[in-house]
Amino acid sequence: MGADIWGYRQNAGHVPGTRLIGYRVEATDGHIGKVDQHTEEVGRSYLVVATGPWVLGRHVLLPAGVIARVDTETETVHLACTKDDVKDSPDFESGQHEEDGNVIKLTGQYYANRHM
Repeated sequence: MGADIWGYRQNAGHVPGTRLIGYRVEATDGHIGKVDQHTEEVGRSYLVVATGPWVLGRHVLLPAGVIARVDTETETVHLACTKDDVKDSPDFESGQHEEDGNVIKLTGQYYANRHM
């Protein structure tokens, strides 16, 4: 995945301009939360997901490249990673580190090395 980690996959079904906030987020092995924020910035598209109680209410930053499919009918984002992959991802606090280059770098390296 590497350099493309911050871009939506061509076959993901994401349509630019679609508001994803509030969509359910499903890992390959189950529900992880809802989209709290998203961006379509070229070269740095991502979702911020509120995980709810299964990870103590944590927010996670997910590069667009981990999105396997966007289903607008059911308002669901399907990921190409597991719940444990998301749970073990680098720390992120919503609204606090979105412009932090170190968080972006760590997150990109983490997911690029997941072999999705």
